[in-house]
Amino acid sequence: MSPTVATSNVPRSDQPSTRRRKKPARRRRVWRWIALSVVVVLLAAGGTAWWMYNHLDGNIKGVDINKALGDDRPEKLPTSGQNLLVLGSDSRAGAQNKELGGGGSVSGARSDTAMVVHIPEGRQQAVAVSIPRDTLVTRPECTKADGSKTPSANRVMFNSVYSQVGPACVVKTVEKMSGVRIDHYLEINFAGFKDLVDAIGGVTVDVPQDIHDTSSGLDLTAGPHKLDGTQSLAYVRTRHGIGDGSDLGRIGLQQQFLLALLSEVKSQDLLGSPTNSYKIANSATKSLTTDSGLASLKSLAEFARSMNGVDPSSMETIMLPVAYDKQDPNRVVAAQPQAGDLWKAIRKDGTIPESAKKSPATGGSAS
Repeated sequence: MSPTVATSNVPRSDQPSTRRRKKPARRRRVWRWIALSVVVVLLAAGGTAWWMYNHLDGNIKGVDINKALGDDRPEKLPTSGQNLLVLGSDSRAGAQNKELGGGGSVSGARSDTAMVVHIPEGRQQAVAVSIPRDTLVTRPECTKADGSKTPSANRVMFNSVYSQVGPACVVKTVEKMSGVRIDHYLEINFAGFKDLVDAIGGVTVDVPQDIHDTSSGLDLTAGPHKLDGTQSLAYVRTRHGIGDGSDLGRIGLQQQFLLALLSEVKSQDLLGSPTNSYKIANSATKSLTTDSGLASLKSLAEFARSMNGVDPSSMETIMLPVAYDKQDPNRVVAAQPQAGDLWKAIRKDGTIPESAKKSPATGGSAS
């Protein structure tokens, strides 16, 4: 067979077929469009995520507690335990806060609810100590936000310190009365509390007794109830519908509600619902004020992760042991030696003795 005949039926290597040349070109164009589309989607998602982060981060207001208090403070815990002061502010600032607070001509803000949350070393079991708002305390000398000084004063109602001097002075007052170093401070107002409860879909509480509060309009029978934001706010603030009408009667309700709220948040599949997660985060941050150490989304997230091992069902709630004031039965004072023993245990990150959990004044509710 002639070589010319044999080679005439075989495509030459220097003459590739048109089909082989065009197919890779089409494939490359398809993949370029796919890649471009992915980049556009990623950029859009990234931009949205960045906007969401900035929005939530910008919601948080910070107070430089360390600068305001200086060096005259209790020593930090010798362990990795931490103490957080949580305040529920009754500020009427803004239309929503004013409406939720009952309107009227009340100005300024007070610490409507105050809890020292002790998180021991190991972050397994937290303790929340409620300070009755009617407790008479010695307010130390404090510096206001404008730099002016407020002199020390005796027999001052605890909840008035906030309105008179500001949150840094509340921290200083708690530190002076307890000897406990407050590591972090967190405050939420009426509107923020209501919106947070509504964002998580309500909170179920087991009402211990019938509550008929004509002041707030709260009307609940004993037993389990799922409360929305407005009802929840009335529940933790009611004082006329339970006990003797004093602040002491409602502290048990506040502590009960706190545990129910924490349990509800922890039970929700936040990772499985990004939309719901953002809604809750937005509600939780937009009415939030913290110390400067927590005043960012990153810092708050890190702090929350450090508490992930704390089970709300095992969290202990205690009212600061108080006795009725001898001069004014409508006020209370820290009961000794119970209060001293309680603060001492927290200072040492130790076990709180049972005797330090009992309050001579109970507000007509069970001790």
